[in-house]
Amino acid sequence: MRHLALLAACILVGANAHAAGPTSPAREPQPQSGAPLDAAAAARFAEFALTCLHEEYPNHISHTLSSDADAKPPHELTPAFYGCYDWHSDVHGHWLLVRLVHLFPNADFATRARAAIAQSLTPEHIAGEVAYLRQEDRGSFERPYGLAWLLALSAELRGWNDGQAQAWAATLRPLETEAATRLENWAGKLHYPIRVGEHDQTAFAFGLVWDWAGVAHDAQMRSVLAYAARRFYYQDRNCPLSYEPSGEDFLSPCLGEADFMRRVLGPDDFARWLAGFLPDIPKNARKPWLLPAVVIDRADPKLAHTDGLNLSRAWMLEGIASGLPASDRRIPALQASAQLHRDAALPNITGEHYVGGHWLPTFVVYLMSGAGRP
Repeated sequence: MRHLALLAACILVGANAHAAGPTSPAREPQPQSGAPLDAAAAARFAEFALTCLHEEYPNHISHTLSSDADAKPPHELTPAFYGCYDWHSDVHGHWLLVRLVHLFPNADFATRARAAIAQSLTPEHIAGEVAYLRQEDRGSFERPYGLAWLLALSAELRGWNDGQAQAWAATLRPLETEAATRLENWAGKLHYPIRVGEHDQTAFAFGLVWDWAGVAHDAQMRSVLAYAARRFYYQDRNCPLSYEPSGEDFLSPCLGEADFMRRVLGPDDFARWLAGFLPDIPKNARKPWLLPAVVIDRADPKLAHTDGLNLSRAWMLEGIASGLPASDRRIPALQASAQLHRDAALPNITGEHYVGGHWLPTFVVYLMSGAGRP
């Protein structure tokens, strides 16, 4: 497996000059074009995470009971990440705070955010998380979505030139290693990709893990993912974007795949691949193409996923555009559609309903801060 993975990495990544390689230094995050992430917006979205990060209930856990002894409250099961309704939302709530303090270190919320992160990321809490993962019957816990977000949190800490952040990164390292090992082994064994619009989607998770591997200088992980890209996606053609979205999607299967492949392929190779994969992208921005999805009931936890879909579509469309050669005539249409999705989603992220408020702000910050893009 290793020599095939390394061969695929050479084939797919060798000409990729636009993507940060495994040995590239981390860069300071910068707000990107589109809706600005200013200090006021950052403070607003930080409050969502500060409110729920250590709010234990309501709580939705995916937990296998082997005996009465396994029936414990969330803070005992996973002592670092037990708030924000579920484990993965609490993990990426921490990512949100880390990224916002990284971008706005002197903001009024920064001191409270640092205290909240420090409350979670202690050696004892991380040891408890590792012990939980290593227990029997937990081989698929939060795989791949939550584990990928854990690596995204680690990458944000690793790439921040701040003494406290570097200490947190070191504290998190045992759990980072456990998550990375699990994902690498799983990707190597996976025989088929998972093409859904929710947590199990492989392409989205692979994108987060690819970005982490660049910051962590993990060439082996990059080679495993490059090999997965060739096995799962390189021959794909005519993705049925017109079939999307399904009723509870918060990720686009088609756009998620393209957003992963632009990380792996160089601009010219990606442009050719995209022409076969999504052949209907217009070369005229004035031609209607992909319109935002409609949200009917934001109080319903599954139907509220659609707001997340519009946000993730926006960042995926922008990511796809960033992976093309600068002269590619499809870029304006991709950017125009991304802006439509931004405009449809951002005014509705109000926190009125906890079913969306505990996770959607992370998607907003990911989009508005240009995370995951070169």
